[in-house]
Amino acid sequence: MPKHKAVINIENVVASATLKQKVDLNAIVKSYPGVEYRPEQFPGLVFRLKRPKTATLIFNSGKMVCTGAKSEKEAKRAVMKIVKELKKGGIIIIGKPELKIQNIVASASLGGTIDLERATYELGKTMYEPEQFPGLIYRMDDPKVVILLFASGKLVCTGAKKEQDVYDAVERLHRILEEKELIYYE
Repeated sequence: MPKHKAVINIENVVASATLKQKVDLNAIVKSYPGVEYRPEQFPGLVFRLKRPKTATLIFNSGKMVCTGAKSEKEAKRAVMKIVKELKKGGIIIIGKPELKIQNIVASASLGGTIDLERATYELGKTMYEPEQFPGLIYRMDDPKVVILLFASGKLVCTGAKKEQDVYDAVERLHRILEEKELIYYE
């Protein structure tokens, strides 16, 4: 267990869903004038919700992509709410949507300063070019995520499929940084 507790925030959960049927996007526009649909620019319709604050792309194939959720549960709730709204608007939907989490992005603060130069060599599977970008890119195999580390002790974790993967990855990295004495606390 690391000496300092990392502060982790889930920033965005991206989920895909399929209704397993074709959807008439023009009919949705007639029922919900608030949606964004410009087929000449993009083939999907954007359906925004205020609660939970998300944006969901709906394609005529019945595929959907929900972004902006702050948890897996919120992503699922948003998709279910949209399906319920569509049904209320007269769109016939048979069955329940099949939902899959595609990506979870989280930020974290480890509460110390990281020696990125040394971390580049000690961690392995890293990329660090400070002239191009101030963060070190670290590819973790288990759980399979990519973490951007900054000298400030802040990091961004992306590529997780489950919220637990984020917590496991950050804790594992934090432990490794302490074991290899790559993080310093004031």
